[in-house]
Amino acid sequence: MGGGRTLDEEELLSVEDVASYLGVGPVTVYRWCRRGSLPCLKIARRWRIRRSALEEFLERTERSATLVGRLRSFLEMPASVLTIAQSVELMYRLDAAFFQVAEARGAVLIKYHHSEAAADHSEDLRAGLKRHGLEVSRLEERGRLRFVAERDLGERVEELRRLAAEEVDSRRPLWVNFDWEERLDLDTALRHQEEITDFVGHSQFVVKTSLLEETLDAWSGATQRRAHALHGGGTIWLSGAGLSLLRVVPVPPP
Repeated sequence: MGGGRTLDEEELLSVEDVASYLGVGPVTVYRWCRRGSLPCLKIARRWRIRRSALEEFLERTERSATLVGRLRSFLEMPASVLTIAQSVELMYRLDAAFFQVAEARGAVLIKYHHSEAAADHSEDLRAGLKRHGLEVSRLEERGRLRFVAERDLGERVEELRRLAAEEVDSRRPLWVNFDWEERLDLDTALRHQEEITDFVGHSQFVVKTSLLEETLDAWSGATQRRAHALHGGGTIWLSGAGLSLLRVVPVPPP
């Protein structure tokens, strides 16, 4: 769990106690209570959670095979990760799960999309994320989620520096989702990705690059291996057959 404080011997816990212990925001705990996934009761206009209810909730969560649960265990910060989806709808599902993990960790969520796309493309993105459980409207209203039209594909590192400067006072981590640079030649796109990975290693970012499986299929085996290696935070592959999580680790010394 997160680096919160240890629960004491009190039977009833406050929302803040639970949030601190789990390493999430109080808003997330309130949402669990409202949905009924974390049983709670109201005493003197304040929500309280029984220790036994929290323990049962954690047991269910740890047994859960949800996509969000899997990504929560896999994703680290800072990191540059590659996600591959078999279809556009599965890509929406991956994006939504990625951002749900980010929200629980108190991050600012940023989704870049092509500026040349149809005018309603950002609305398609919103609808796709909503279908898979991301509370888009609430997050946008609170300034926690932004949709940004990307204009210069060669300036992604500069964009990340700009974002870091904007959030320097809040000290909130930034979780960013780009689409793969299909409009650039492959060598140039991979070179840009290498620059992103180098930058992210010294930041408070998690940067995810989304790629459709049909695009990957056109690459040579050597190019695929290079792309995996450039994303030190790992590769996430979602298809109708299941979920694959792969992390590249340094070669141990002889």
